[in-house]
Parts: sequence; C-alpha cells; structure tokens
Amino acid sequence: MSFTPVSLDEWERSNHFQYYRNILKCGYSVTVALDVTAFHRHVQREAIRFFPAFVYCVSRQIQEMREFRMGTDKDGNPGFYDCLHPNYTIFHEDDHTFSDLWTEYTPDFAAFYYRMTEDMQKYGSRKGVKIKPQQPKNFYCISCVPWLDFTGYSAYTQSGEPMLFPIITYGKITEKDGKETVPFCVNISHAAADGYHTSQFISGLQEKLNTFSGTVQ
Repeated sequence: MSFTPVSLDEWERSNHFQYYRNILKCGYSVTVALDVTAFHRHVQREAIRFFPAFVYCVSRQIQEMREFRMGTDKDGNPGFYDCLHPNYTIFHEDDHTFSDLWTEYTPDFAAFYYRMTEDMQKYGSRKGVKIKPQQPKNFYCISCVPWLDFTGYSAYTQSGEPMLFPIITYGKITEKDGKETVPFCVNISHAAADGYHTSQFISGLQEKLNTFSGTVQ
C-alpha cells in the first residue's frame, strides 16, 4: 500500500477540501441508470459471473481517478492511495443476513476474477459482518440490492461525517425494449470529489461496461 500526501499550499482543491472537511461536512449521492446490455451479454456468452466482473470494472475505474482514492494519514493530512481494493457484501439465503469481505485488486481481469470468486467460495458460508481478516485501510465499499430497481439511495453514518472513499450500491437488472439497465449510486464526501469528478467517474465506467471483453480461459 502506497499513500502520497498532498501539499495544501499547491493542491488545486485545497480550499474545497478544507471547507467540506472542516466547516460544512457535506457529502452527496448520485444515482444513475447504467446500461449493462453489452456487458451482460458478454459475461453470459463467456459463462462469467456478473457480480465479480462488475466489481472489477468499478474497481478499474476507481484506479484511474485519484479523487476516488483519497484518504488521510495518521495526522489527518489528505492524500491519495495508489490503489483501492473492493470491500463487498454477500447475501445469506438461509437467514437473510449479509456479510462483507474484501479482495485484493489487480488490473489483470482473470487474476482478479479468480481471487474474488475464491474469496466468495472460501468465506461465503461464514456469518458476521466482517468475515475476512486483515482488511486494508485502502478500500472502498460496493454492494448490490438485486431485488430493487431504485431511483435514489443514500448512506449515512452516526456522526454525519461522509466518507472520503466511495460507497457504491447498485440494484436490479431491468430490461425494456431490448436495453438492460441497473440503478447505480455513488455516495462520497464533497471534500474528496465534486460533481465533475463523479460525472467523469460514471462516464468512464459506462465506457468500460460497453467495451468489456474480459475472459477467464
């Protein structure tokens, strides 16, 4: 794990960070309908599981945007991790609870796919909130609500202070006139990213879904 601090005297978003981190502790939520038509057809043809492939695409887009890899050091100074690893949820059909675990990100799709599916197999029957030990500090959260086609979603903490890392939730695949979409929500601190950055993040992710060609053979 590598963390690079930024100079508050030189960083272009220094004033924004300090304002939204210390004065108006503001976060925001953006929900869009992602087109997964081409992506879903590809994973079906290749007999690839949708969830780990989708998590890979989201993770890959996060690595390309430092605003979505933000954190602070032990003294609270802002900076950027070189990589964020996905922390995701799995659902237990028997008692309708969930657990979360994490998988180390790698840019090689097949390697990541095998890592994540192996983690899901190894830890999938364990109960509790945190089921895989040694979760790194440099992570982001992603979960799926496959039963619901929603139009808005927000995540809150008791303190009301939004997280610098993204919290991502997506929902049910819905088909209409041959087009498949999923609701996709990003929650993030305004100190980390502005609307422009989130727009660029979503646009880049949509392009990755449109052109995804990963295989595991």
